[in-house]
Amino acid sequence: MKQHFKKITLILPFIFIFLNNSIAQGYWQQKVDYKIAIDFDVKKHQYTGSERLVYTNNSPDTLYSVYYHMYFNAFQPNSMMDVRSRTIDDPDKRVGDRIAALKEDEIGYLRATSLLQDGKPLNYELSETVLEVQLATPILPGESATLAMEFEGQVPLQIRRSGRHNLGGVDYSMAQWFPKMAEYDEMGWHTPPYVGREFYAPWGNFDVSITIDKDWVLAGTGILQNANEIGYGYEDEGTKVKRKGKTLTWNFVANNVHDFVWAADPDYKQLTAQVPDGPLLRFFYIPGPETNDTWEQLPAYTVKAFEFIEANYGKYGWKEYAVIQGGDGGMEYPMATLIANKKLSGVRSLKSLVGVTIHEALHSWYQGMLATNESYFPWMDEGFTSFASAYTEDHVWKKKQDLPTSSMYKSYKSWAKTGLEEPLSTHADHFTLNKAYSIGSYTKGAISLEQLAHIIGVENRDKGLRAYYNQWKFKHPDLNDFIRVMEKQSGLELDWYYEYWVNTTATIDYGITDVVKNGSKTLVSLERIGQMPMPQDVVIEKKDGSKVTYHIPLTIMRGEKPANQTNWITANDWPWTHPEYQLEVEIPLSEISKITLNPEGRIADINQDNDTYTTSGSEN
Repeated sequence: MKQHFKKITLILPFIFIFLNNSIAQGYWQQKVDYKIAIDFDVKKHQYTGSERLVYTNNSPDTLYSVYYHMYFNAFQPNSMMDVRSRTIDDPDKRVGDRIAALKEDEIGYLRATSLLQDGKPLNYELSETVLEVQLATPILPGESATLAMEFEGQVPLQIRRSGRHNLGGVDYSMAQWFPKMAEYDEMGWHTPPYVGREFYAPWGNFDVSITIDKDWVLAGTGILQNANEIGYGYEDEGTKVKRKGKTLTWNFVANNVHDFVWAADPDYKQLTAQVPDGPLLRFFYIPGPETNDTWEQLPAYTVKAFEFIEANYGKYGWKEYAVIQGGDGGMEYPMATLIANKKLSGVRSLKSLVGVTIHEALHSWYQGMLATNESYFPWMDEGFTSFASAYTEDHVWKKKQDLPTSSMYKSYKSWAKTGLEEPLSTHADHFTLNKAYSIGSYTKGAISLEQLAHIIGVENRDKGLRAYYNQWKFKHPDLNDFIRVMEKQSGLELDWYYEYWVNTTATIDYGITDVVKNGSKTLVSLERIGQMPMPQDVVIEKKDGSKVTYHIPLTIMRGEKPANQTNWITANDWPWTHPEYQLEVEIPLSEISKITLNPEGRIADINQDNDTYTTSGSEN
């Protein structure tokens, strides 16, 4: 059974506040099986295709219509993506006004030319990137329907994620290239017009055939089914490949995924590496002075990263993973990633290439297998990935940092002080600033997990992440599902934490206001200055070099985290309503040298100047 909190959407503006009216119902998710075949013209950068889609309605609802995403239509002058990119206060430099300048043979488009349901013609209407289809026969709960579409497309110039001729010279980066069924879940249909942000789609199986000039090398999602006919490094060792005719048909199959990406270039070179007891890794890049050294070193680092990731966050769910030079930055897809070797800022260094590969590979866990709705929870996608990336990079580069996420705290605190922060609960499309989205989703999202360890303990956090993976892999979890996993793991109430951290921009600021002698004891006065409550750890350093830690839980936690050291004392709870607290320390003031709040640095306290008290040496 899946536990849900009832979700009420309030437009304030575009902020989704999830209230804790708990209801229980059986979990379900839709299933879509695709069989796609296209003919690709490398001279015109166009393709025609057919898509046979079997839609299984596992919901309790009767469906009278369905929706497709037609993403390539966003790459046209005056599209919603174009206008949004030009009018937002801090435009993405990769996009800016480039869509507005596209010529007719440079735009992207994706059009249905016919559509049948179980052989019956359907009425449909295209609204830019969303195709609405009226079904001839409703799809009842538990039933399936076959939708057969003929379609045509044109690949736009590379601007954002998809396109042709990127800065590094890759011919085709084919993301969001096919008519993609929209997701239907307990909240209904999800059909946001594409403005360059997030994706959310049903689970299913893909059988994709791509017919293209035989000189082009392809890489992408899935397992190549006809490797010995194709060659280019896919074939079995010792196989002699004979490519007849002018074209090749590449047949990829991917099971239990929610998207499909591919890329093509006649100059791709393939490298492979095997993760012990893990997937086969494939690497595709264009050889040259900007790539040879870095890309040839990349496989060894990626194997090391996968070993660490699988040991700490769960097993990778498929047999292969492809790291492909392409796109305009780094972008994750099931079983593959597109990574631009050359960006507007210049050519990637080895450190940058390894870092982005680790980040995108980790998306195979956070969004690839744990497929949250990125529009509502971008921070559970990017933030969780950024958190795990920091620890993985620390391992790969042998840094052995106490807190690998420490640099993220600096970024968040600096941004929070500007007053421009927007709540994490803001719909991804509706952030008023790109930087607010970025700092929130990547940085504050990562801190959410590090700070959680302060509340429930590192061991509980890490065990909870593995439990979250085990319970929700290949499903669509949401925030409430994650909270319940962590509450069960820790035995603590956590809704208060996420209500503040996700739904508000309240900041954390605690300080030591006074330290006085109290007979043979010491009285430490603390103050909550920020709006957000947080349990506190107070370290008392004695002049003999020993330390004692006092842990102050919040009353609303209904418990406390486990002790993580010998000299650990749990103090009385601190009610969130009380801005002040007095801690009685069983140590004479004359024996104390220093008192510190937040000693591990896991709390995102925006002012650390008031977190430390040092005795003058004259106390008696």
